[in-house]
Formats: sequence, C-alpha cells, structure tokens
Amino acid sequence: MVRYAFTLFTSAFLLFGVQPLAGKFALPWFGGTPAVWTACMLFFQAALLGGYAYAHGLVTRFSPRRQAQVHLGLLVLAVGVLAGRALLTGSPVAPGLEWRPQGVEGLTGRLLAMLAVTIGLPFFVLSTSAPLLQSWFSRAWPGRSPYRLYALSNAGSLLALLIYPFGIEPVVPRALQGWAWAAGFLVFAAGCAACAWDMKGRAGAAAPTEEEAAASEEDAGRPGLGRTLLWLGLSACASVLLLATTNQLSQDVAAGPFLWVLPLAIYLLTFILAFEREALYSRAFFSLLLVVAVGGVTRVALEGPHTPLGLQLLAYCGALLAGCMVCHGELYRLRPSPRHLSAFFLCVSIGGVLGGAFVSLVAPHLFLTFAEYPLALTACCLVALVALIVRPTGEERAGKWRRMLRVFMLAFVVVGLGVSAVDFRQEIRLTARNFFGVVQVLEQSQSDALKHRFTLKHGAIVHGVQYTESTRRKQPMSYFTRESGLGLAIAEHRRLRGALELPSGLRIGVLGLGIGSSAALAQAGDSVRFYEINPKIISLARGEGGYFSYLSDATARIEVVEGDARIALEHELERHEPQGFDVLAVDVFSSDSIPVHLLTEEAVAVYRQHLAPHGVLALHISNAHLDLVPITLAHARAFAMHATLVVYEPKDASARSVWVILSPDAEFSWSSTFRQATASVRRLELDKPPSLTWTDERGSVLPLLRRGDWVTEAREIIPPPTP
Repeated sequence: MVRYAFTLFTSAFLLFGVQPLAGKFALPWFGGTPAVWTACMLFFQAALLGGYAYAHGLVTRFSPRRQAQVHLGLLVLAVGVLAGRALLTGSPVAPGLEWRPQGVEGLTGRLLAMLAVTIGLPFFVLSTSAPLLQSWFSRAWPGRSPYRLYALSNAGSLLALLIYPFGIEPVVPRALQGWAWAAGFLVFAAGCAACAWDMKGRAGAAAPTEEEAAASEEDAGRPGLGRTLLWLGLSACASVLLLATTNQLSQDVAAGPFLWVLPLAIYLLTFILAFEREALYSRAFFSLLLVVAVGGVTRVALEGPHTPLGLQLLAYCGALLAGCMVCHGELYRLRPSPRHLSAFFLCVSIGGVLGGAFVSLVAPHLFLTFAEYPLALTACCLVALVALIVRPTGEERAGKWRRMLRVFMLAFVVVGLGVSAVDFRQEIRLTARNFFGVVQVLEQSQSDALKHRFTLKHGAIVHGVQYTESTRRKQPMSYFTRESGLGLAIAEHRRLRGALELPSGLRIGVLGLGIGSSAALAQAGDSVRFYEINPKIISLARGEGGYFSYLSDATARIEVVEGDARIALEHELERHEPQGFDVLAVDVFSSDSIPVHLLTEEAVAVYRQHLAPHGVLALHISNAHLDLVPITLAHARAFAMHATLVVYEPKDASARSVWVILSPDAEFSWSSTFRQATASVRRLELDKPPSLTWTDERGSVLPLLRRGDWVTEAREIIPPPTP
C-alpha cells in the first residue's frame, strides 16, 4: 500500500507544483494579466481530462498486465521527452523565445500551444495517476476503499500550492525550479513503474470491496444520464467559481502565484474535506456560511478595490470555500460504487474543463463584464437551495423551521445576485471586454458644463479623466497633472534644456496609454511615443465614440506602438534603434494590478538603454495594496541612479499619485521645479544592499503587502541649503 500512497502523493505534488511555475514563464510574454492564468487553467484542466479519459479506457478495456505494459511505455516516453528538451533547449520545462508573441492576436491559442509543447506530455502522465493507481489499488487490496487515496492525492496538491508562494517563489530561481521539478518527475516515474510492475503479475477482475457489496442495486449498475449530468454540473459550477474568484482577486493587486494558488488551494481543500468523510460536509453549516460570505462579497463590491486586502481575501475566499464545499459535498453524496470510479472521475474532470472553457473562452465573448462571478455564486446558492428542499437529511428534517429560514435566506441571495449581474449605472456609456480585461467609459456631471467629463475605468480603477469644456479639455488630469511626478520630471527637463540653450523639443516615452492624458504635458516640438497592449484602449484614446481627445488635441508629435511594451522595446534594441528618451514613464496597470515583468531588474535595464545621456525614468507605483518603493530603490542602487519619491494628493478631481523618479544626475531633483512643488518630494537611498528586488527569475508580491518596512532600509537625503 505504501508504494501507491507515495506515488499518488508525489504525482499530485508535482502536478500542482508545476502549474504556478508554468504561469510564471507565460506571464511576461502574454500581457501580465489575470487572463493568462485563466488560459493556463484551461490547459491544465483539459490535460487532466485527457489523463482521466486515458485511465478510464485503460482500466475498462485491457487486462492488468496490458495496462501495466502500456503505462510503462508512456512513462519511458515522458522521461525521454524531458531529457530531450533539457539537452536541446537547456531546460526541461522552460519555453523557448520562439513562443514569444509578436502581436496581440490569438494569445490564448498561442499560450495553450506553448504549454502543450513544453510540459504537455509529463503533465498528462501525472494526471493519469489518481484514477489509474486507485483502480490498481482496488485490485491489489480488495475490500479497501480507494477514495481515501483520492483525498491523499489532493493533500499532496494542496501542500505544493501552499509551499510555492511562501517557500519556493521568493527564493528559488525559475530555471532551478524547472530542474528540480524534472528530478521529482523521475522519482514519481520510478514509483509508478513499481506499481505497474506489481500489476503485471495480476490477472482477472478485482474482488468486490466492502463498499461495493453493501451498495444498492442502482449504485452497483451503470450510473444513469441524470446522475451523470449532475456530476458534470456540480464540478463545472465549482470550476467557474474558482476561476472567477481568481480573476476578481488578481485584477486589483498583481497577477502572480500568490493570488493564483490561494483560491486553487481552497478549491482543493474542499475536495479533501468532501471526499475524506461524508460527515465533514454539513448542508446546514455551509449553506449558512455561503449566505454570510455572499454578504461580505457584496460589501466589498460596494466599497470598491480600495477595501483592505485582508477583508477582500476573507470575503472572496470565504465565498469560494462555502460555494465549492456545497458543490463538492453534493458531488460526493452522488458518488458511484468503486467499480465506476474511473467514469466518475472522468465526468468530474469534464465538468472542470467545461467550467474553465466557459470562463476563458465563452465568458469574454458572452459578457461585457466579469458577470461569471456573481452568476457562479448564484449557481452555488441554487445548488444549496435545491439540496435543502429536495434531499434533506434526517437532522435537517427535524429542524424544519431552521431549514425554512435557510431556504428563504438563500432565495434572497439568489435574487440579489441576479440583480447584481446587471450594471444599472446610468452614467455608463460604453463597456468592452477582451483578453486584457474590462474597460468602461462613464459620463459624469452632465448638468454642469464646467464639470462635465468622461472617465475611463479599467476594471474598478480609474485610468483617465477628461473634461469636455473647451478651457479645461486640454488640462492633464488623473495621475498626470503638472504637479505629479511625471509632470515635474518633464518640467525640469524642459527647464534644463532652456538653461543650456539646447533645442526645446523633448522626446518622451510612456509605457501605458490610458486615454493619453500624459500627451497634455507635451508641447509643440516634443515627440511622445506610447506603448500600449490593449487594442480597445488605443481605439478609445484615438477618439472612438468621441469621448477622449488628448491625442488629437496634442500639439506634439504622437506615436502609438501596439503590443507588450517590454517586448516592443527589446525588439527596438535588437534592431539597433534606441529611442533616446529624455523622460521615459512606466505607467502599466491592468485595473490596479501591477504586471511584475515590467518592473523587474531586467526590464529596467532595457529602459535604461532607451534613455538619453541625462534621461530620467519615471515609475508610477500608485497601488492600494502593494508598497513598491523598495523595488524602485533596489533598481536605483543596481543602476547607480538617484531616487526621488513624489506623492501628490490633490483636492480636485485628479487622482492621488505616487511616482519615483530615477535620474543619473544627483542634482536633478534639487532644482526649484521640485522644491517649489505642491507635491511631497523626498530624496531616498538605501544604506545597504536591498533585502528584496524583482528579477525575471525571482519575484514575489508577498513582502510588498503594505507594511511600510521600506522606511527602515531607506535614508532620506537632506537637501543642500538654498543659495
């Protein structure tokens, strides 16, 4: 029995340990958005389905000896593929540069193909382990239920997910993670081969287990269509809730392993609890928990993304726990006898794929917002509602009035969520959704000509504001006012050029277009080059719908480069086309989420090569949940630049902004431009090597959750006395 338990645990650990690693490899090349993980999850679920289908076919159509022979051959092939990739590409799992997208079309398909080529076969082999080894276990140990082995495999998966963001991602480089995973796969292959070798000596059908002997005639027979559809529906509902919850959390903090694996770990925990023992699932308790959690989610939605991260995690993860526990608890109560084990797991896997396909492929075309989240919660409430009414347990029958109260509460939640799926705000003029998220245009203060304005929102965060009144239309707003860090950097460069009697025109680069607000900081003779990955944002900034006109109103020369900013800048260097920017602004957000790959040390090295000899780098680091000052100070130290923190908190409709200006010149921020600014301006430097930084190989958001620890490492530079 030990060999089966060890091999199942190892396979599950590797199966889920490679998922965040694969996501980290994909994230920098595919926009750094939450949709990257959604597409990755679709691949993982589809590969899992393939593995379960393979196991089901192998178990039902071949003798134990033939099963062992076929699977041993597959193990050898998978090990050979890993070894071949390691020899040919230098890594067993890392994708090659040929998979880096050249544009923004077909990203989901390209990402799925990349995953299939890099980790597809080993992942498929791992995914066969749970149903296949449990079937072999039933033959080797007749009379013992294999369902606990399923819980054990989920425990291995859960352990991998919990270890990754806390013990692996912050300290182990990606390349080393890939090699360690490949070594673990060899250990798994040896264990699986031992189990297969044991099967070679067995023949015939397995003796019936105690659970099969006690099963009813209906359960002993082939499951009917109705039960099969329930398996599909319950597993699909839980899958949709998992992915929709991950999207909700990732869009306002940062797309990355921590906020990927936390919902997935909760999802797996519900599997472990539900499949360990039926008594661990109480309809009454989890139905009530679902009602309370939905109330918390509603409050977070009303308060917006600036709700403390702890409360957001509590609300969203509580709803995920309750909703998935309801689905998986009912799924376990509908389980078949072990003789139909592989068919059961196959249906559960198909349901997971259907849920993943719905969120990744269907929802972006069917909905204009992330409506799948409230709809998934509604479906979970309906499951609990039907279970309480149609299939109450003896204890629930005794508590009739309490059960009726729960039914009414759940019905109220269902109605409330149905209403919340539709946005009734009258100020919305446009809503659009694509791979990069949801954007909306709002029209505000229509009755007041002086305050009448259009606002662009990406997710729940404002990404630009423009007034329509002729005297205010060209006024830079939101995070790009003249008193913001970017505004001060441009003004100081303009002053220096005037003092040195140089040509007045500035060359300005901006990563992230928004509505083009920063173009209003430029003057005639300047050139502004924007880099933007979202085609819808580009279309709106260029005048679609007549909402925004910063680009058309600009007197400077405007260029817009479509695609991932870092990839575009790297291509320009490969073509020997450094841009020579006097000011390069990095303002890249998906909703309020920070694309980590655009703030790593390697990314800053690329930006540095595009700066003019005295050019400055302006990093926009406003974020409700992450303190990015330590990262910027680490980059300043690494590139021998001087860091100036500019915090502007306006009283009008402009947004609070936090910028860090990195300059090669120590005197840059000592001028009157900065000293006389109404914003808070501070010069900072590190007294010692940084305790953390972001690189392409290693980077975690966990140490940056707002605690203000950077103050203990940074020293504020006292300005020299004014002459």
